[in-house]
Amino acid sequence: MATTGMQLLGLIMSLVGWVCGAVVCAIPMWRVTAFIGNNIVTAQIIWEGLWMNCIVQSTGQIQCKVYDSLLALPSDMQAARGLTVFSILICGLALSLGVLGAKCTKCIGVNSQKARIARISGALFAIAGFLYLVPVCWTANSIIRDFYDPHVAAPHKRELGPALYIGWGASSLLLIGGSLLYAGSSPPGLPGSPTFSSGESSPRRAPASQVKGYV
Repeated sequence: MATTGMQLLGLIMSLVGWVCGAVVCAIPMWRVTAFIGNNIVTAQIIWEGLWMNCIVQSTGQIQCKVYDSLLALPSDMQAARGLTVFSILICGLALSLGVLGAKCTKCIGVNSQKARIARISGALFAIAGFLYLVPVCWTANSIIRDFYDPHVAAPHKRELGPALYIGWGASSLLLIGGSLLYAGSSPPGLPGSPTFSSGESSPRRAPASQVKGYV
């Protein structure tokens, strides 16, 4: 039977992971300016995200500009756009199914169908977490590779932005929450094996017929 506590914990963790994933997709802080060399005082800091880049002046003023062309973006950023948006849509579908299939709700009366729907929801959350993990790790690998590449000029090198760390956390929440939801939504099992009681309730064997001898 489904475990209500495990289901609720999985749903809550998945919901938090979904919100964090949406924040990761929106904020322009995937790549930030790398402070290299002795001079750490810069007039401006560059933030780069999936949809726009921003320039933060030393006075605190922020100027953001949306990317003009999708095809001009690097391949990792193009893939990150598609995967993160697809993950957000999958999470929305999984959350709807999770609410329908939760044991504490009364939307569906048949327990076997509720368990099946809840398990599908948990699997979708786990898939969404994996889809979040791919672009975050891909972007991090690209940033680290360019940072240690001597052929890349220092002004073009970037550091790991806060969005990547939030993305790793969102992926972990979705993977763990989806797994808990899946594990806590096992369908009703088969009837238990019959038990045999001892004593008077067990059938007694009829005594063997006695053959009387006649003289």
